[in-house]
Amino acid sequence: MNEETDHQTDERTGGAASGTADGTGHNSTADGTGHSGAADGTGHSGAGDSEEAAQKRRAAAWRGAERVLVRGGSDRTMAERLAALASGGAAVHDLDAPVDIYGDGVVAALERRVAGLLGFDDAVFFPTGTMAQQVALRCWAGRTGNPVVALHPLAHPEQHERDALSALSGLRTVHPTQAPRLPTADEVRGLDEPFGTLMLELPLRDAGFVLPTWDELVEVVEAAREREAVVHFDGARLWECAPHFGRPLDEVAGLADSVYVSLYKSLEGLSGALLAGPSGLADEARAWRHRYGGTLFQQFPAALAGLVGIERVLPRLPLYVSHAKEVAAAIAAGFAEGGVPWFRVHPEVPHTHQFQVWLPYGPEALTGAAVRQAEETGTALFRRWYDAGAWGPPGVSVTEVTVGEAGTAWTPDDVREAVRGFLARVG
Repeated sequence: MNEETDHQTDERTGGAASGTADGTGHNSTADGTGHSGAADGTGHSGAGDSEEAAQKRRAAAWRGAERVLVRGGSDRTMAERLAALASGGAAVHDLDAPVDIYGDGVVAALERRVAGLLGFDDAVFFPTGTMAQQVALRCWAGRTGNPVVALHPLAHPEQHERDALSALSGLRTVHPTQAPRLPTADEVRGLDEPFGTLMLELPLRDAGFVLPTWDELVEVVEAAREREAVVHFDGARLWECAPHFGRPLDEVAGLADSVYVSLYKSLEGLSGALLAGPSGLADEARAWRHRYGGTLFQQFPAALAGLVGIERVLPRLPLYVSHAKEVAAAIAAGFAEGGVPWFRVHPEVPHTHQFQVWLPYGPEALTGAAVRQAEETGTALFRRWYDAGAWGPPGVSVTEVTVGEAGTAWTPDDVREAVRGFLARVG
């Protein structure tokens, strides 16, 4: 899940995980045992080697589980990933062709493929989404003559990029809303100062992977146009949004002036991102990519993995989205049957194949239960839990659930059984 530092499969910072991990103001345990001051549950002081041991234990539990809802890239060894890339790559690109040099070859082929999928003139490959988005927003600021970007306070640049918009590009941000959802058209119209770009993160990950309705999205874009602003989509996870909107991917992307998409968050690639837009913007983006140090000598593994993801995973995403709704309902049913005093599955009906689960227990107890369930039964329903922070009441923890190919084999009964096993280990 991670591109830079924020969305790791096992270790996550920022977003709902603000502050300390247990919400007490003290350093929490990392293995979920509940023993204070020790990251490995041994009772010794929380030294760095103890935290490393706890992290390794969690990672080993996830990798060793036979039944999971999603098998992330970090669950596989390098040998496994290389073998998969070699076997899948031959179906999407000529592996006897020369390797790419500074963006030609397979990288250029990937750019053409993504531009076509999203309905834009061109697309530019970047090593990270942070860089792609930084470049997009500074290019639009230069073109509009306005350095102000309107975006949600939970959006990626605000939560996970160390103020890079202002530090590197001199841009400034304003927030149309503080509510944990995308802004409405009235909120965009009501901003009390001009802005050059409206950035919309689709889905808004830190609010629970939430999306507006299609009509609401169209109205928000129209409101930005009324303000003479351009619209940029942070579409790191745009690939899985089409089922929610009931529109093809290019029609969704076509609402915006530019779109950034990730190659690994949903497409299971190695790394990398693309910025799609009009040809003039793409040309300028390539110039800034060079200035930012993002024009790497060779990137064929990431580009090839991206093409494999487009070929193999993208057509399966609607199934994952549909099955996530069944999984979410079964989790809620399992908690109700288990007599949990309070819980929240958010959104109640997921908008994509990812959603949040909230429970009124400490993150140590919940993470520990998840680890022990994986170790003892080979079933990993949940992974790491975090203090809900400012976005939840005291004593509440949150985790994220992703339904991938492995999760499609789970029936509602399987999910409820796994919930029972998890709850039995929470106490």
